[in-house]
Order: sequence, then structure tokens, then C-alpha cells
Amino acid sequence: MDYDARSTTHQINITRGCPQGSCCDPSFWNIQYDPVLNLQYTHHTKAVAFADDLVLMIRADSIREAENIANVEMDKIAKWAGNNKTRFNEEKSKVMLITRRKRKEQKEVAICLNNKAIVQVQN
Repeated sequence: MDYDARSTTHQINITRGCPQGSCCDPSFWNIQYDPVLNLQYTHHTKAVAFADDLVLMIRADSIREAENIANVEMDKIAKWAGNNKTRFNEEKSKVMLITRRKRKEQKEVAICLNNKAIVQVQN
């Protein structure tokens, strides 16, 4: 009897993602992470992806409002990641505040991912 590989299935559990820089990396990113761009974000939020990076841009009337919206959106992303057996690395994530405001408002924001503070950068 001849062996037909097309009628045979083999199942393995994948515990890690695709190595960065591999030829499959962009395709796996598109398949795996494209749904993150389609989460139900508030009208204040725009999600943009480039290569294997994700940027959330939030527009608000005050720094505190932007901080609150950002934390809500980060919780959505963390929940999505948990449901899809993946995780975004809070140590590689950064927060940058861009504002035209000249008033003396506190410019430090407390944004968290995976219940850990994300480092704020100036550039």
C-alpha cells in the first residue's frame, strides 16, 4: 500500500513565535496581529502597525484624559493578547507625550501594560 502524505495529519503544540528576522516573520505578524488593529478602540484612539511594531495614538482634551484612555486601550490589548496566547513586552514598550500645551501641567503619564508601568520617553 502506498503512503499518501496529503491524507496524514500531524499536530504539535507551538510554545514560541517565529524568530525575529526569519523569512516567515512578516507573514506570521500579519496573520497573528492584524486583529489588534480591529479591536473596538474609542474614537480618540488610532492604532497603526508598521513591520512588527504597533503604535497607539490617542487624542484627548487633557493629559489626564489621554492617560485614562491609554490605560483602557492597553487593557484591551493585554486581554486580546492573553486570549490569543501571546504577550506584548512591556519592557520594550514606550510612552511618548506629544502636546502643544504651554501651561504648567504635569507632563508625566502613568501608562501600564501587563500591570507594569511603561517607560516614558521624550524622543
